[in-house]
Amino acid sequence: MLHLRSSGLFLLLSLQWAAGSQANPCLSEQRCDFVCDCSDCSDEQDCGYRGKVFECDFEDAGMCGWSSQSLDAEYSWERRQSGDLLPDSGPSSDFTIGTATGWFMGVSAVKTAFPSRTLLVSPEMKQSSPTCRLRLRYFLWDSGNTGLGSTPLWASIYYPDSKEAVAWRPEATSVRGWREATIFLGRIPTSFRIHLYSQRSEGRRDDVAIDQMEFLDCALPLPLLGKECPAGMMECDREGCVEERQVCDGSDDCGDRTDENKCDEYWRCDFEEDLCGWDLRSLSKLKWVRTSQENITMMDPLQGPGRDHSTNSASGHFLYVTVPVGGLENDWAAFQSPILEPTNSSYPCKMVMYTHQFGPRSGGLTVLVADRNIYPVWERAGALGDVWVKAEVEIVTNSTFQIVIMAAIRDFAYGGIAIDSIVLSPECRLSSANYSFANFPKPPGHDCTEPDKMCDFHPDCSPADDEAKCGDFSYAEGSSGWTDTSIGSQGWVLYENFTTEEKYLYVTKAPGQQLTEAQTRTPLLGPSGPACTLSFDFALTGNPSHIGELSVRVIDSMLGLQPKLWEFSGKTGTEEEAWKQVNITIGARKDRFQLALEAQAVKLCPCSKIKVKNVHFISCHADYFPSSPTALSCNFENGLCGWYQDNSDNFDWTVLDGMDHTIGIGRSLAVDMWSSSLRGAFGRLLSYPQLAGSSDYCLSFFYKLYGPNIGTLNVKLLGNNGYESILWTRSGAHGNTWHEAHCPVPHQLTNFQLMFEAVRSGFDGRVAIDDVTFLASPCTVPRMCSFEGQKCGFTSSGQVHWLHRNGHSATTTGPKTDHTLESEQGFYMMVNTDATLFPSGSTTVLTSPVRQGTTKTECVHFWYHMGGVNPGYLTVYVKPEKRARVKIFFDSLNQGDVWRHGNGNISSALVDWQLEFEVVGAGGKGTHVAVDDIFFSSHPCENRDSKCSLETGLCSWSNTQNVKMDKLDWELTSQEAERHYSTPAGDHTLGTEKGHFLFFPSSNRTAANQNAQLLSPHLPPTKGTCLKFWAYKPYSSDSQLKVWSLSGGRLQQLLVVGELGGPWKRFDVNITSTEEYQIVFEGIKGTSGVVALDDIEYTVGVDCANKVTDAVTTSSKRDNTGGIAASVIVVLLLIGTMVALLFYYLRTRQAVNALLPSSPPADGFSNEGYEPDLTTPMLTCSMTQAVIN
Repeated sequence: MLHLRSSGLFLLLSLQWAAGSQANPCLSEQRCDFVCDCSDCSDEQDCGYRGKVFECDFEDAGMCGWSSQSLDAEYSWERRQSGDLLPDSGPSSDFTIGTATGWFMGVSAVKTAFPSRTLLVSPEMKQSSPTCRLRLRYFLWDSGNTGLGSTPLWASIYYPDSKEAVAWRPEATSVRGWREATIFLGRIPTSFRIHLYSQRSEGRRDDVAIDQMEFLDCALPLPLLGKECPAGMMECDREGCVEERQVCDGSDDCGDRTDENKCDEYWRCDFEEDLCGWDLRSLSKLKWVRTSQENITMMDPLQGPGRDHSTNSASGHFLYVTVPVGGLENDWAAFQSPILEPTNSSYPCKMVMYTHQFGPRSGGLTVLVADRNIYPVWERAGALGDVWVKAEVEIVTNSTFQIVIMAAIRDFAYGGIAIDSIVLSPECRLSSANYSFANFPKPPGHDCTEPDKMCDFHPDCSPADDEAKCGDFSYAEGSSGWTDTSIGSQGWVLYENFTTEEKYLYVTKAPGQQLTEAQTRTPLLGPSGPACTLSFDFALTGNPSHIGELSVRVIDSMLGLQPKLWEFSGKTGTEEEAWKQVNITIGARKDRFQLALEAQAVKLCPCSKIKVKNVHFISCHADYFPSSPTALSCNFENGLCGWYQDNSDNFDWTVLDGMDHTIGIGRSLAVDMWSSSLRGAFGRLLSYPQLAGSSDYCLSFFYKLYGPNIGTLNVKLLGNNGYESILWTRSGAHGNTWHEAHCPVPHQLTNFQLMFEAVRSGFDGRVAIDDVTFLASPCTVPRMCSFEGQKCGFTSSGQVHWLHRNGHSATTTGPKTDHTLESEQGFYMMVNTDATLFPSGSTTVLTSPVRQGTTKTECVHFWYHMGGVNPGYLTVYVKPEKRARVKIFFDSLNQGDVWRHGNGNISSALVDWQLEFEVVGAGGKGTHVAVDDIFFSSHPCENRDSKCSLETGLCSWSNTQNVKMDKLDWELTSQEAERHYSTPAGDHTLGTEKGHFLFFPSSNRTAANQNAQLLSPHLPPTKGTCLKFWAYKPYSSDSQLKVWSLSGGRLQQLLVVGELGGPWKRFDVNITSTEEYQIVFEGIKGTSGVVALDDIEYTVGVDCANKVTDAVTTSSKRDNTGGIAASVIVVLLLIGTMVALLFYYLRTRQAVNALLPSSPPADGFSNEGYEPDLTTPMLTCSMTQAVIN
């Protein structure tokens, strides 16, 4: 009894489980079929995609189920991040996130004797619909200039029987940027995988990469639960619905062939068995052939269409034409149907066919009717990509006729045209009539000019026939220049009313299968100039609240499909005539290009319409440059003046409102590296071409380089041969303030252009420029000279010349890196002081251009490098005009392989002066002296032990650009100037929003745990030096602050700052060191919040208890002689001036007293003009210094 009860219970549980299994589709085998059967879509996870949107961005380590299967040990796909710096190869960021923290799939570096191949494999997917497509972003860049090869990247469909069919072959052009592509997978009735191949014999890491995959419209029609199919649709056996126009069209739209099973009356040909009566004979020597991809080749991915349409496999057959092995004798090929009976408009002959027009060899297809005459009834121009495209043709003629299908083939490297799955409706009836020759049409006239001059925005023929059919509605036939290239269910049509002469393009239903946008293109245009503008009227009208989308994009002949230039979404009005007008900047395009109008209507019906009219190309000729009243001088308040965007770069400069140098609230030009939409490595701003001349020029401007991870700003010179040379460069954080730059431009023998280039090595910061001035005269001495690209007017004299060089050009002598960039590419000035070239006692001088004297004391900062035993004597002088030079700095020691900071005060007393770096030989071997980064500050040099309040800059503290030490920078700002980052409400020094401080922010734009190091100058060994500083770190900040001493390349931790939580807090740190050292403030990035520093001070030889620990020594380096002598001169001048004024005053007073009546003496005196802190002490100090010394 117990046994029976147990059996019954088991049976009951089994039935419940079975019922639950049937009720719960999550337990079914419908996994990876592009349909979410589970509420959480868990049945569609790791299927090559994730989530309900069927995307894969490779951010998860599981890679959505994709796996790398290297076919050669030397070459493989790997999940990557771009790294913290601008890479020499591969993308600068992933596509999805757009920062170094994002992931993508890239290839390894390879260098082999023969091509190596690697494979990225998807998980197994179930069958797909005819509309299934995979949209992805890909990256192809030949960074090493070794050649990409013919097929560096392609995709194929892999079937269970181990057969493959090529589905996608992007053009092998090198572009440093992510590009968009679509792989049209089509109807696949079995399970399948996707294979992504890369093949190269030599290439750098990540130069081939993939990211952001999206599977679109891949599911078969789903059942309408409890509902019948709507009117105009047919129900499939699997309960889904398809449109009636999809019935008997040669494509399995239902997924069970319901829509193709009852088509016996149709004349169908998939060419699997034979030609089905189609005749391939032709008058042309170029012939169509019946073949398959297996017959063409399975070794070269570029040859053939890759697969047929009817079976979507390499073994399926089709008709194909391409350039023969022996070369192209005729550029057209035709085949024709048997003779057919006449038709009428009530019962037209309808033909459906699928065409594959791939590669540059595809010149287009035309369907002609041959009755009494031969005339075209349908055409499709050019190449449409790696996709089989459905075409429908209706034929009405009252005579017997033949259908003639003609292809145009161009003599290029690869590509061809294929046709498959031709279906003729029952109205296309065979005729028994005899064949009679039709009258051939007149051949088209020859082009009146060269092909590259057609549609170049300049009439080369009379009367402008070369520009008449280019898409500009100004010409009578201009509207006919737009060609519909739609491959989906919506397309563009030209409406013409010959009575009213009204013309417009509009979107309507199209026969294509794909659920893609309607697209129409111009012929190849250009090149174009910077002022080129596309103007047109558009209307999205109707009753629905949202009509659809309309956009414009450029298809560049070299760069391929470009991002959308403009787009509109929604509606312009309810009434049909609710037109709007738009002007879109096309800009300078150095290569030929096409313009494309793309649109997609939510619903196509009489109740909604998308239309475009009055298309015009304005000021587009490549040699047209509009006049600018200020030429290249520009404050950007009213446009870009004589500058324009480079369209071959990755991103544009944008006009920024509310932050400028001119008026503070005006406009400047900027690149926001923290923008989430920014992709790529560089953005360029080009000048209009400048004429050659004999005079030197000066380009001056104000700039900002602001943020912890900013990149580089370059000024470049472009010759008319395309050669680029750097004139000026700055990198890293420069503070949230405007800096003035003077860039000398040497005279040019040929026409030239200038360029501002923002190079993105980071993802968190802003580059901005303003108040640009370009003058045909030499620059005054720039306040800062890094020697990148030029010498800034410095000249060399003496027995050996100073050399302008970098680490690459250095052999056994000289620094391997400069100080500016801390890389081998950076430049500096150097003299070789080896005794064989520069005997002991020899002298050489590096002299600056003449600087204008002022009454203020200035400080010259510079970095110097002295290498080897007895490198010589470096002395820095100020040479006033017509006076003896004055020493302000001296050094003679081997300083090791480091750049050291030097400075000296300059007081010129209104006398023009020059700076001289003098080196005297000391008989060393393998020795040198170098200088870099000379900077003139408008403030006096700070004393070594003085506090740095950061109100006038970083004093002698500096961010390192050495990527081995850090990746980010400390940044200088004030709360008043800050508009992006969270900062303290005020600084510590002033306690106001105007006060300055250093800060280090955390954000999601850079990876956590990256660091920034702030370095002091080199300080002498000490038994006790006190470091004092104020720090700010709120509770919301998870960043870290550490203090180190750096000596001999070794870091010793001095302090770790924990949670502060409140206002500014002071820290005192005692430092002891037996070696020369530097103090290092290190910020370590978290995920949010900020760390800030202010009022940094160190007292050399005095500890924090105010005890003197080191013997007092006089520095031999900075020499105050120049400051003292100049101070004496200033004092004497002031005294002389005061005496003269007093003498004049007394004489004037006597004259006045002689005219006025006498008055009693005044009680006391007024002190309104008395400023003791600004007069007497300063003069007394200077006099005291002069007397003491």
